[in-house]
Amino acid sequence: MMTRQNNILEYLENIVDVCPDKVCYANESEEFTFRQVYSCARAIGTFLYRQGHYKKPVVVFMKKHPKMIITFLGVVYAGDYYVPIDEEMPVHRIELIFRNLSPEAVICDETTKDKIRSFNYDKDVYLYDEIIKTTPDDAVLQYVFDKAIDTDPIYVVFTSGSTGVPKGVVACHRSVIDYIESFSDVLGVSPDTVFGNQTPLYVDASLKEIYPTLKFGATAYIIPKELFMFPMKLVEFLNEKKINTICWVVPALTMISGLGVFEKVKPEYLHTIAFGSEIFPMKQFLIWRKTLPDAKFINLYGPTEATGMSCYYTVDREFSEDDVIPIGRPFRNTDIILLNEENKPAGPGEPGEICIRGTSLTLGYYRDFERTNEVFVQNPLNDLYPELIYRTGDIGKYNERGELVFLSRKDHQIKHMGHRIELGEIEAAVGRMNGIINVCCIFDEDKKKIILYYTGDCQKTEVINYAREKLPRYMVPHVVEKLDVMPLTTNGKINRLLLKEKYMNRKKESE
Repeated sequence: MMTRQNNILEYLENIVDVCPDKVCYANESEEFTFRQVYSCARAIGTFLYRQGHYKKPVVVFMKKHPKMIITFLGVVYAGDYYVPIDEEMPVHRIELIFRNLSPEAVICDETTKDKIRSFNYDKDVYLYDEIIKTTPDDAVLQYVFDKAIDTDPIYVVFTSGSTGVPKGVVACHRSVIDYIESFSDVLGVSPDTVFGNQTPLYVDASLKEIYPTLKFGATAYIIPKELFMFPMKLVEFLNEKKINTICWVVPALTMISGLGVFEKVKPEYLHTIAFGSEIFPMKQFLIWRKTLPDAKFINLYGPTEATGMSCYYTVDREFSEDDVIPIGRPFRNTDIILLNEENKPAGPGEPGEICIRGTSLTLGYYRDFERTNEVFVQNPLNDLYPELIYRTGDIGKYNERGELVFLSRKDHQIKHMGHRIELGEIEAAVGRMNGIINVCCIFDEDKKKIILYYTGDCQKTEVINYAREKLPRYMVPHVVEKLDVMPLTTNGKINRLLLKEKYMNRKKESE
């Protein structure tokens, strides 16, 4: 009889003897086998526990590297939960995170050890290269493992949210295992999978490569960040490492297709392309599909508060430029409820707020019960017993095929000239124009103006004329601005807050 898994470390424990010398995690120059990952992680776990760190947050402040992933696993071996931060983050944001956490320990590498003190941190700082010299203590690690239950936290990742104040989302073994099992089935992960990681390791999106790699004995390459500035070299790297599976944010994919890279080089080994974070502009998606006609394309949707991704759609039909790729259906053991403004189920084709129910829900926000209770709420459709759902703040609807379609954020709906408008509709319409790569709209509440930002090789006047042709008068942007690069959040979403700040600053200067 199969025993139920209740600890993410079982993935590593179960695979290390199957393929000890196979490459597990790697980057452009260093490789770590499953045996090395296992030994180093257990050394870190032993060290931390002996130092008295148990059931506590441990900050992992390291450069993006396989060693950072090994440290995550080491922290969990000690019975603690890891909190990844990165020097990309603004100092002010890191200080807010430290204030919220009050961590007793930070693990650094040679590149970050001198920077940690600039955050006014005066407690224990450990160096990765030193603590991995610890001899693993099997008795200690077994004791910690036996005491662990599946609702113990394993990480806290901080998201900005709409206010810009970091929220620490706490995930546990149970929610991560539930996600990884379903996600791996959808992607078809196997021992032959070679992942190419794009997302930062301090966001939950990196779960997609970290844990399926351990579950199946696959291999995951961390792609150098600078390659995403040079799309030709990026595709060449995919070919050099024989990467066959990627789970990237949409802007990373549109950068390649929008700059005509496929005319010169194609990703030869790529057979599975999963994407999320933003709606994939159909024009760009069709370029990818034409380039890789035999590949599997999977649209993913889900909030950090529900452990990564909650819905998926495997592209199984042809789409025209006017279509939107659905987000499809929930993962196994996850339920989606669409609620209208009366907290009743949305009818067929009626927009509603996407609410999530099931094991995938995280534990809530770290040291923030007030904000937790605002969005992790009692299911309004159930008055018989306590049952939490997570209110995403996203609006969706079911199409005529019964597939879930993402429409917009609740806070991206505006009232303008007597009409309720989804800014996403404007973005989708302009995104179909030839030469456009990315589009984002914001709204100036004071002046009642729609502002559109875009990247691509079109002139502003061309974009304005195209918008006038394709959109009703009340949806035509009042201001159109061309950008060299679309700013992104750490999660890979378009950074609307930054664009709003940019606009407001310009507005102040002109007043």
